[in-house]
Amino acid sequence: MLIYDISREILSAEIYEGDPGPSVRFLKKIEDGAMYNLSTISLCNHTGTHIDAPLHFDEEGKDITSLRLSQFYGKCTVVSIEGILTGEDMERLLPHCERRLILHSSGKAFLSVSAARVIADSKLLLIGTDAISIAPPFDEYMPHLELARAGIAVLEGLYLEGVEDGTYTLAAFPLKIEGVEAAPCRAVLIGETKGYY
Repeated sequence: MLIYDISREILSAEIYEGDPGPSVRFLKKIEDGAMYNLSTISLCNHTGTHIDAPLHFDEEGKDITSLRLSQFYGKCTVVSIEGILTGEDMERLLPHCERRLILHSSGKAFLSVSAARVIADSKLLLIGTDAISIAPPFDEYMPHLELARAGIAVLEGLYLEGVEDGTYTLAAFPLKIEGVEAAPCRAVLIGETKGYY
């Protein structure tokens, strides 16, 4: 079994323009004479590798704790692809994918509104990307809204260096924070080893 850590480190991850950056503050330090180390962290829920719940773009959408945990665990297809994907692109791609799909693009693949609509009408449970957002910068709203209204979880900010295309088991459980539209997660892909060891 091979485990790929596809999460970004929180403090060094790229920050979406306009979002606050993360910070760590130590309340106690052993080096300062305390008996133990104790720290706090402040961050936007969209920092680094995170899950968007439907509530992010749909006022009536589910919050992060209302999504089924099964959405974040199970068979997953990783596909290398770049550009702004259309509905036709997704119609060609989805029949060959598991119910969770990750776009491997060095941050250069985005969903158009038509692509999001095709996904919304499919059996997909989760769409992931190594980009900072699943939607292109000039149209963040509508692709997210289409996915939100369909109850599809969005996994953004992945680290996919060294991950080959194929089928894996995904585990990407968000932190349990009631009432919020997103939460950081530790995402991993589990693959089977090949050959004899």
